[in-house]
Formats: sequence, structure tokens, C-alpha cells
Amino acid sequence: MFNWIKKKKRKVDLSKQESVPMKPIDYSSKIILAWAQSISGNKEITLWLRSNGYEELGMATSAIYLKDEARDWLQKNGFPHLLAMINAAEGNGSAQQWLKTHGFETLYHIAMAVESEQDSWRWLKEAGTQDLFILAQSIKKVKDQIEENHNDIHSFGQDF
Repeated sequence: MFNWIKKKKRKVDLSKQESVPMKPIDYSSKIILAWAQSISGNKEITLWLRSNGYEELGMATSAIYLKDEARDWLQKNGFPHLLAMINAAEGNGSAQQWLKTHGFETLYHIAMAVESEQDSWRWLKEAGTQDLFILAQSIKKVKDQIEENHNDIHSFGQDF
């Protein structure tokens, strides 16, 4: 009776997918802090990131807000590591393992901090930098709000 409410799950056949070289992600503290502001809802900074050579960070912001088009863009444009971090922050165990296997320790700890892992918060505080700590806090705040909206009958289906 309510099948029309269910979102269709897309099947992805990785064997037919083109291999796209993974692009490097090495950002200054100012760019990471700008990304954190973008995640926190500053649309002007999001537009600035997208139009000044950091389109992937603008897309990652949209992906954090559950936009499938942005997730597809990250995958197709050489940023599966950012997408894996976002998926890992949503509790996806295979994404968490992928980050560890491929040596993305910082992205792994950001994701796990978002998942409330105290060891990762400690790692970010000790081995990371303050801008990465702030980035993790920004992502966590948004993810917690999305989760709260999903669990609140009055805001069911609203993701900002």
C-alpha cells in the first residue's frame, strides 16, 4: 500500500564503471575552515568554493546533506576518498574499512569522530590540526541534525 513512499535503491555495477584516477586532497587550513563554514550552512562560502577551484568541497557539502547527485559527482570526478569519508561518517563499515585499507587515516578519524568515537576525537586533537577538529565538529552537527529529523515524526523526510 505504501510502496510509493520507498525510495528506489540504485544498483551500481562497479565492473562496468570507468576507472577514474583519484585526485589529491591537500588543502590549507583556511580552505578547510571555509569548508567547515560551508557545511554549517554558509551558502556564500559554498558558492565561493565551487567557483574558485574547490568544486569537490562544495559537492562534498551537498553529499553530507544526502544529495545523490553530489555523491555521484564525487565518485565520477576522482574523489571517492571524500565520498568514503562521508559514507563512513554515516556508519558504513565498508567505507570505514576502505579508508583504513587505502591509507586515509585522517579522513578515517574525521568520519569516526562524527560517529562519536572518542579515540578518533583524541587522535584529531593530538595528531590532527585544529581546523580538522572544527571540520569534524561541523559535519557531526549536521549529521546529528539529519538523524534527529529522521527520528522526529514532525519533520519526517526533511533533510534541511
